[in-house]
Amino acid sequence: MFACITGLKCCGGFINLGKLYIQMKIASRFLLPFLILTGYNAFAQRKTTNMQYAVSMENAAAHLYHVELTNTTPGNTLDLKMCAWTPGYYQILDFAGAVQDFTVTDKDGAALKWNKPSKNVWHVYKTKPGAVKVSYNVKAVVPFVGNVYLDETRGYITPGGLFMYLDQELRNPVTIQMMPYSKWNNLVATGLDTIPGKYHTFKADDFDVLYDSPFLMGQLEVLPPFTVQNKPHNFIGYQLPAFDRQAFMDDLKKIVETGSAIIGEIPYTHYTFLSIGAGGGGIEHLNSTSLSFSGGEGFNSPEARKKLYNFIAHEYFHHYNVKRIRPIELGPFDYSKENHTNMLWVSEGFTVYYEYLITRRAGLMTAEDMFGDFQANMQNYENKPGHLYQSATQASYDTWGDGPNGRVNDEFNKTISYYDKGPVLGLMLDFNIRHATQNKKSLDDVMRLLYYKYYKQLKRGFTEQEFRNECEKMAGTPMPELFEYASTVKPPDYPKYFAYGGLNVDTATTVVSNAWAGLNLRMQRDTLRITAVEYQSPAWNINLRGRYSILSVDGAPATLTTFNKIMEGKKEGDSIKLGLLKAGVKQDVTITLAKKREKSFKISPITAPDALQAAIYKSWVGK
Repeated sequence: MFACITGLKCCGGFINLGKLYIQMKIASRFLLPFLILTGYNAFAQRKTTNMQYAVSMENAAAHLYHVELTNTTPGNTLDLKMCAWTPGYYQILDFAGAVQDFTVTDKDGAALKWNKPSKNVWHVYKTKPGAVKVSYNVKAVVPFVGNVYLDETRGYITPGGLFMYLDQELRNPVTIQMMPYSKWNNLVATGLDTIPGKYHTFKADDFDVLYDSPFLMGQLEVLPPFTVQNKPHNFIGYQLPAFDRQAFMDDLKKIVETGSAIIGEIPYTHYTFLSIGAGGGGIEHLNSTSLSFSGGEGFNSPEARKKLYNFIAHEYFHHYNVKRIRPIELGPFDYSKENHTNMLWVSEGFTVYYEYLITRRAGLMTAEDMFGDFQANMQNYENKPGHLYQSATQASYDTWGDGPNGRVNDEFNKTISYYDKGPVLGLMLDFNIRHATQNKKSLDDVMRLLYYKYYKQLKRGFTEQEFRNECEKMAGTPMPELFEYASTVKPPDYPKYFAYGGLNVDTATTVVSNAWAGLNLRMQRDTLRITAVEYQSPAWNINLRGRYSILSVDGAPATLTTFNKIMEGKKEGDSIKLGLLKAGVKQDVTITLAKKREKSFKISPITAPDALQAAIYKSWVGK
């Protein structure tokens, strides 16, 4: 699983940078840099490669990838399948719906019969032994980190959205020849390594590796690389905004150094950050990550840059936590259906926890910044009704239906996000272990144990019970209460666990608004709309829900500015009269305003900690 960026094989000099080579060529007006890493798993070489793909994209203007598959799998029939999802994004996707112009022939070019017994399956009937050639196009119009996209400026491939598979071939090696659009430079950035002597041809040890290795091509920029533990790291981006590239790469190196120091070993040979263009979100991979950025503000304002570094640290640390340190359900995968686990509060939530620690330990944010991040996580779920109904384990299992952040369009949202509760549970578990062991052990030790024992020695994931057992062994004491907080909706004793680490957390309920209606509003063109109504708010209690248009506010024409100005003069017990429109029906409603009360969960250091609290705080918060 080596990351590489390859270009045209041509004359030119090689500059040896250890295991990294840079070849430069002037072609037309372009200076084409590319990085090559060669070699692949010797074990994979001994297996038969029955699936060989070739991908072209000359119809980029129409957003069409063309895929040709040469298959030599024995048998009279073949059930070719498209993935129903892609690892790292736990939602069903309609990859099969993008497939067009499917044809299949035998080795002599004669057409073979086929049908579709289900949405994601192409059933092929072979008439003679030997290879078959499958041809199809994929419409790539979704510019999203978990999908495939193609236009005349870039091509991004989530392999699960492009490459059909056979069940019997999932654990066998596969090759891919990539032919970039002729109007681009010839860079191909991916987590796969090349086959020596074959241009733009890549090999994966199996389909789990293939589906974990995206491709990025087009009008790309390669930033100055760096090495950590003698492993090269690259950042390749599409349409990168203006920012200080060297300073950014220096900070990125700090993130990698700090994140890898937690485990102590870097398991990959080469790592590549792929910046795929505007948008949001990222997906982790074994030796690369796909990142979306919206504009240059993320690089250039201090607050946005902190969020950006948290985001990158999160995706980077995932190559340990979820890719290698993983629940047993998360690999090898069944790509035809959901792969449920109760443990995403650990795989995702603890990765949020470590993104904060990594960024803080790297010196890229202050302790107060980190406290603010945990505070926001707690506010996000504790001040919403979902925390009364859904546990962290349930949120993990139900993510396939609810989404990673829970349902947001229900009238009454009874879900939470494991991205919010998970990091707080991680903090409490860490402090519990540190407290129980007199600060001799921590959650870092648990993560290292899981890596070396289950990933390296046992070569598998861990069960829920094994995870709990290892945590309790590390602490030297049972922790039933803490794991009950993960599996139930029992209110956590935050002050107790935060105090272990020398921290106060404010759990008192305070007034945050003296005039509260409970309406979330947004201007859409020239219309003020209700997008949501807060649970048990004054508006909720008169059976008002979302998706209304507001025509008037206390008799005045409705705009967001008008609404906010009128609300400024209101207090508890006052009323506000709204003229509403829904489905062509007008109605007037009167809302009696109330005070809004919430918990702030503000975090601060204890002013007079005891010796153990002070030691834990100092070792946890960093310099």
